[in-house]
Amino acid sequence: MASSRPREGRRRFPAWGFPAAVLVTFASIYFLPSPIDPEPFIFEKPPPALVGSLQVNKKLQSGQRIFTGRLKGPESFTVDDEGTPDYEPVCGRPHGVRMDQDGNLIVVDSYLGLYKVNPRTGEKTLLLSSEKGVDGLPFKFLNGLEISKKNLIYFTDSSSKWERRHHKYEVIETNHLGRLLAYDPVTRTGRTVLSGLYMANGIALSPYEDYILIAETSICRIIRYWVSGANAGKKEVFVDNLPGYPDNIRLSSTGLYRVGISTTRFPSFFSPFLDALGPYPFLKRFIAKVTPLSFYSIFLHKHGLFLEINDKGDIVASFHDPDGSVTWAVSDVFEHNGKVYLGNTELPFLVVLE
Repeated sequence: MASSRPREGRRRFPAWGFPAAVLVTFASIYFLPSPIDPEPFIFEKPPPALVGSLQVNKKLQSGQRIFTGRLKGPESFTVDDEGTPDYEPVCGRPHGVRMDQDGNLIVVDSYLGLYKVNPRTGEKTLLLSSEKGVDGLPFKFLNGLEISKKNLIYFTDSSSKWERRHHKYEVIETNHLGRLLAYDPVTRTGRTVLSGLYMANGIALSPYEDYILIAETSICRIIRYWVSGANAGKKEVFVDNLPGYPDNIRLSSTGLYRVGISTTRFPSFFSPFLDALGPYPFLKRFIAKVTPLSFYSIFLHKHGLFLEINDKGDIVASFHDPDGSVTWAVSDVFEHNGKVYLGNTELPFLVVLE
């Protein structure tokens, strides 16, 4: 008769074994160094309701993709009078481009510095190197660019810590290590105009060039800095609590500012991912330890969006592609000869709206 007793030598896994293994795993992760050193940040308001000027529409779905497969993340662009990440630190990554008053192409390369390029010969001149930087602080993530009528070059350094290839860490960390900078081509010198910015990104001068708008991407707002007049040197919030993370800013022919939204931040049953994480640095550290950078993309909703904002900071119109069938991750909104071109940071095409 077979014995009902357990076979000798067989050992049962103790009931406390699994909880203990989980505890050891979490403890091990806790003591691992985190790649980020986040600060708490609380969005004072929930994302704005998608009503009125923010009502979801399909205006961007009338656009057409061009140069498909021949581009990689055409973030910013300009015209003259005639009409892989691991290698980025070596090869460079042009981020902002504008034409100056002398017909030269001015380029900020996220890794290498500020350049002047002859658009006909291709000859390039390094104006400021990232290694040298300005005011004793090297550039880490050059980004936005604007040129005044007097040829003064304004540009942004999004972070003094993170490079462009690690920009997701910059966003989740929510530090304020960005700067607005200026370069004078006459004196060949650069200077810091404004520091302590949250991921300083796209910039745009007002029509009278008495102030400049600066997108603070990681906290979904745009600030205004007065460069001349009675308010010179004053910084103020221009528009906050945006329905997404602002990228470049362009002044349109109608006098409105067009703002590309790289990632949307819409109201829903659950708070947006970064809104929910904002007050809890320890959760940010934990997530950064266990999550590859590429994983964050699964939280991104493929919804194309750009905004039109008046000089009072009011959102007066929005342009949507709600399912991303034509485009998403809009970085720049450039108007030329009656057409509007939409840039992006990663996609292999441009989009043009008639």
